[in-house]
Amino acid sequence: MADAQIDIFSDPVCPWCLVGLTRLNNAIARFETPGAIGISHHPFLLDANTPEQGEDVVEMLQRKYGRSPDEMWERLENEAKSSGLELDMRKQKWRNPSQKALALIVAAHEKGTQHALALALSHACYMEAKNIADTEVLQDIGAAHGFNAKEVAELVNSPEVIKAVEAKARWAPEAGITGVPFFVFNNEFILSGAQPEAVFDAALKKILSGQPRASQSN
Repeated sequence: MADAQIDIFSDPVCPWCLVGLTRLNNAIARFETPGAIGISHHPFLLDANTPEQGEDVVEMLQRKYGRSPDEMWERLENEAKSSGLELDMRKQKWRNPSQKALALIVAAHEKGTQHALALALSHACYMEAKNIADTEVLQDIGAAHGFNAKEVAELVNSPEVIKAVEAKARWAPEAGITGVPFFVFNNEFILSGAQPEAVFDAALKKILSGQPRASQSN
């Protein structure tokens, strides 16, 4: 049994989630007993209305924020670099729906590969500019995390599975979680957003040493 539990709400098409998960991993790697930490992922849809065929990222962001994404991308890339990620936000030109990827992450819980798979999907999306709504792409990624090709195809192309994932994803905003990444430590305190690595270090120290409750958000 894990000595500590971290519940994570994230979406692999969220670039800040890639930074946040990487920072958590970096913090865990600095502890002598990372095996004592249990991690569970829960689905969150950054945009439940992303068209099935996807959409141009720049056009989507300009429509959403009313300006070019260059400035926000520069900030994001600098934050990523500080945690060892050479992120180029102009590499991924298309925003694809994430329901299929989230379905694979949910299913990976039983295989014990959920956290590694979630991070691999984010890497594929932003570091390799892959379409993580494509079945063949998901089969390739799933193969390294305990799935065979048939399992992946049946899972991500099942309307019932996708509806179930969408239903689970609706729980987070209904519970007040409006942005990701979102981390819950031992059901006691939260971190909201891709906090600095020192904040993750402090959070891990608290849950592994039984310190009192606290919270941190952007």
